[in-house]
Amino acid sequence: MDISESKDFLVHSGSLKEVRTFSRDVFDKLNLNKDLKDELVLAIAEAAQNIVKHAYKGVEETKDHMQIKISMKDNQLEIGFYDKGKPVVSENIQHRKLDDIKPGGLGTYFIKQIMDDAVFKKDQQQWVNHLVLTKRI
Repeated sequence: MDISESKDFLVHSGSLKEVRTFSRDVFDKLNLNKDLKDELVLAIAEAAQNIVKHAYKGVEETKDHMQIKISMKDNQLEIGFYDKGKPVVSENIQHRKLDDIKPGGLGTYFIKQIMDDAVFKKDQQQWVNHLVLTKRI
């Protein structure tokens, strides 16, 4: 089944529940199994949290929106994240060491474990950052 849905969310940690709900609703339409759905929702929530936390670091309040687009075509799931925050330097993205036991810092690790690929693209004029997560289903 091919599908393509997108939605804008206010760049705020309070929007993360809405992000998870939107993602889950799209995955319900695709009839994905519960474990896979839960993993994908986790990856999406982590990526959205990273936008709020890092692309908008130091910004107290913003009216900016991020857009999330979920597409499925030929058993290839593609999740696009678009924002207008600080430009991402992809070489600087890394998760903390796994043996460093403390909260936070593992979102990138989870995303890389769950998804087949995570790439920043530079092809969007109206957006500053464009992250694409892909997964073969």
